[in-house]
Amino acid sequence: MDFRSKLLTAASLPAWREAQRAARRRLVVTNGCFDLLHLGHVAYLESARNLGDALLVGVNSDRAVRALKGPQRPVNEEVDRALVLAALESVSAVCVFDSPAATDFLAMARPEIYVKGGDYTLETLNREERGVVEKAGGRIVIIPFVPGKSTTATLAKISKL
Repeated sequence: MDFRSKLLTAASLPAWREAQRAARRRLVVTNGCFDLLHLGHVAYLESARNLGDALLVGVNSDRAVRALKGPQRPVNEEVDRALVLAALESVSAVCVFDSPAATDFLAMARPEIYVKGGDYTLETLNREERGVVEKAGGRIVIIPFVPGKSTTATLAKISKL
């Protein structure tokens, strides 16, 4: 298998999605920065994948990560982050999107299930993202974090070296 083939563009995403629908595969979608991949990410992605038949991961572009996390981030470039995720067995496809919010990405992906991490609740989730998913008939699942595992904690540890 060539993990590079799992990388989708915004232009190729709709056809990929239609192929999943035609194959009657229930699509789970999540998104994030995934800057420094760690155990928390891997456990989260595996749990998300186990909710359906295919897992699509949306990756915030470098510009979007800077808007969300500040000028020192991301540590790794968007293509590198996307390809590392694509190499994971639990991930079916990866698509980089250029916005801090995943609204347009979710509108193209039309997931049956949209997964977010434990730092969110249904009330704190971006209203537009939630609306796009629910309008398309999808449901939202919040997966708890692995305690003590985060990119911020890893970066703090590195800065002390």
